[in-house]
Amino acid sequence: MKRIVALLLTALMVFAFMACDTPENPDASQQPGNVEDPGTTDIGVESAVELLTKVWDSYAEEDKFPAAGGDFNEENMNMEGPGKYGVEDTEGLDATLGLPASSAALIDDAASLLHMMNANTFTGGAFHVTDAANVSTVADSIKANLADRQWLCGSPEILVVFTIGDYVVSAFGHTDIINTFKTRVVETFESAELVIEETFA
Repeated sequence: MKRIVALLLTALMVFAFMACDTPENPDASQQPGNVEDPGTTDIGVESAVELLTKVWDSYAEEDKFPAAGGDFNEENMNMEGPGKYGVEDTEGLDATLGLPASSAALIDDAASLLHMMNANTFTGGAFHVTDAANVSTVADSIKANLADRQWLCGSPEILVVFTIGDYVVSAFGHTDIINTFKTRVVETFESAELVIEETFA
């Protein structure tokens, strides 16, 4: 029975991540490695998934939506909130979260949070940048990558990118949901800086 539930949850994750998402599906056979979660202590978190979880936990119940996180590694999947995303899956980081392969080498930890019904409604990612000098590079690369994307099932309305210490946090989707996310980020992390806010044409 447990195995059947796990298979159903996996199928649901695949649908939520890729049904209305970007051009190429990540290769599900790529298994992320067991890289220890890095991070900084000055913002009170030690991993990307902990950062997103703090934001998600700050939501009022009426503002929450059906959400899931993680990647295709069963250990990383979370059907109730943010989950760890393996940094070795560079195709998945690009297709699902909008982080281009050129920037994947600049991070060593990632996490995701997606709307379970349609990834274009809300997709959020958090990335730990190994060298703080590259934080702006990673943020700008996400903006440029998503600006050139050919969207299926309608495009998201807005993109926001924050820097929080040596983390980059991005989210795209419907304006009202993104506005709630923005509020929750800045109220959760005093050092959060909104560096990009762009609407999609």
